[in-house]
Amino acid sequence: MAAANVSWIDRLPRIPRWARVVMLVGIHALLFSLAYMAAFVLRFDFAIPTNQAEVMWQGLLPMLAVKLVVFGALRMFQGWWKYVSLYDVVALTRALVAASGAWVAVSFLFLAPNAIPRSIFILDFGLCLFLIGSARGGIRMMRETVVNRSGDKPRVPVLIAGAGDTGEALMREITRNRMIAYRPVGFLDDDPYKQGLRVHGVRVIGPIDALPAMVEKHGVEEVIIAMPSAGRDVIRRVIDLARRSEITARIVPAFETVVEGRVSVNQLREVAITDLLGRAPVELDTGRIGRYLEGQRVLVTGAGGSIGSEICRQILRFNPDRLVMVDCAETPLFLVHRELADFHDNLVPSIADVTDADRMAAVFEEHRPDVILHAAAYKHVPLMEAHPAEAVKNNLGGTKVVADLANKSGAKSFVLISTDKAVNPTSVMGATKRASELYVRHLSLSSDETNYCAVRFGNVLGSNGSVIPIFRGQIKEGGPVTVTHREMTRYFMTIPEATQLVLQAASFKSGELFILDMGEPVKIIDLARDMIRLSGLSEDEVPIEITGIRPGEKLFEELALDREELDRTEHEKIFIGGENSGPDQETLDELSTLLEVAEDGSEKSVRRSLHRLIPTYDTDQNGLEEYERLTKSGKIVALDTA
Repeated sequence: MAAANVSWIDRLPRIPRWARVVMLVGIHALLFSLAYMAAFVLRFDFAIPTNQAEVMWQGLLPMLAVKLVVFGALRMFQGWWKYVSLYDVVALTRALVAASGAWVAVSFLFLAPNAIPRSIFILDFGLCLFLIGSARGGIRMMRETVVNRSGDKPRVPVLIAGAGDTGEALMREITRNRMIAYRPVGFLDDDPYKQGLRVHGVRVIGPIDALPAMVEKHGVEEVIIAMPSAGRDVIRRVIDLARRSEITARIVPAFETVVEGRVSVNQLREVAITDLLGRAPVELDTGRIGRYLEGQRVLVTGAGGSIGSEICRQILRFNPDRLVMVDCAETPLFLVHRELADFHDNLVPSIADVTDADRMAAVFEEHRPDVILHAAAYKHVPLMEAHPAEAVKNNLGGTKVVADLANKSGAKSFVLISTDKAVNPTSVMGATKRASELYVRHLSLSSDETNYCAVRFGNVLGSNGSVIPIFRGQIKEGGPVTVTHREMTRYFMTIPEATQLVLQAASFKSGELFILDMGEPVKIIDLARDMIRLSGLSEDEVPIEITGIRPGEKLFEELALDREELDRTEHEKIFIGGENSGPDQETLDELSTLLEVAEDGSEKSVRRSLHRLIPTYDTDQNGLEEYERLTKSGKIVALDTA
């Protein structure tokens, strides 16, 4: 079946390697000779004097010998011309500079110094570059023309939204790969300067709003969004136009584009809700992260969770000596280990509860980690409201166990994954995470060996228990989609973005509280509307129901306390939320008391201790009054787009 898609040119028998090299040497010798003689012809206006003709013939063989030796030394006879690229043109130019320079040196040192006019060398260089470059590029163009016209596979007419670098790379991939069943009919781009220009032979035929007219005119079946940095309003506009035109919208994901450094049609997928966040691709200082992680023994707690597992995936990019994945849930840990086992030889799954000090001590003793990323925590707000003692034992107690072991074992770095719910918390979960931050802050000031820091960020789309799978299930069942309040807002980022920035912040090696730039808050009701649209439905078909705020839930989230002054770091999306001092002895005593009352299991005692420990912990209000105050002051802007 695969053979039917192979063109006749690819069915030709392969030439032996030695014969191919001989053939390439011969072709280059011919082109060198043509350029050399053409340089004399042009120099003397097609009438070469007799004495110069003799000079030309005398210098032909030495010239060929010098250039062929230089090209051979630079391995210029090993490239595949059918895959020639700009890199090959640059390499050809460098080789010709070296070869021409060597030829000039030989002619002046061993031949008559003034026999060959100097202009001949310049003309010869230019003609060689033109002839050899044309030959290589021509072979690639001929092959692509033949293979793209061969075969009977029908091609889908598509529009590409975005005529920038990503659109160009996508167009190049489609042109090069005959197996791609797309036939681009044009680009759409709102930049007036690009209108009418051509990208790899395909014209920019109009702005994005011209999509419906172009669909009707050209019979387009799909539109591909190739704008990694586009805002959510632009992507939403393309989706709405595609839906009205009854065609499929696909997208080149921003994350894959940046991380892999290339665009592939295999990455194309239908537009997801994460694409409507309008988050610009993360630019990482991979060199700094590499120096932080490469060759280190790294331990990740909560490795089976959505954040922890993605941290493990990102860490493997930087070649650690060992990655120890800790989780108390066997099935998620088994699944993530099976997924990643092929990517690293020293990947160790470890079943352990972070609150079990003896078991965690055994894990530390066995693996002696250099870097610890602590992602294990209870995160579901309503569930923790019903089980405050368990929240304290796991979130604060687990952090204390792992952080203390990091110090005791002499680890280089400990990173706490925190949350924006720790700021002025109204929930038990948020209060326990704030308590964890305080304890880590205490260790950062008292430890001489281990660098402690916390990284605070908001919600991540697609994490276990987030609104995305909940909304998706409700839409699948026909609704209603439940939203607790019309003005409910949250900060969102994607899981890959969050984990990348966590590693970047951790690499700064300073004992601080890092706060990630979450962008603009998003209204939950808008998120619900977007998901309904992406499902090809309307609110008439899938209604939205307002259910009321749940216990412990805030109307809006904050990223920093009022007393925390935000300072910039070297990365534009990472800030330092520094407090002038660490917790005093009274606070440390209250932390110990909180853990003691949690062991007793008294819900009232736990809540009272949390109130004493976290003065900003307020369970009597959910943010409605504060929201109204900030809205009137202009610090919060309504984001309703319905």
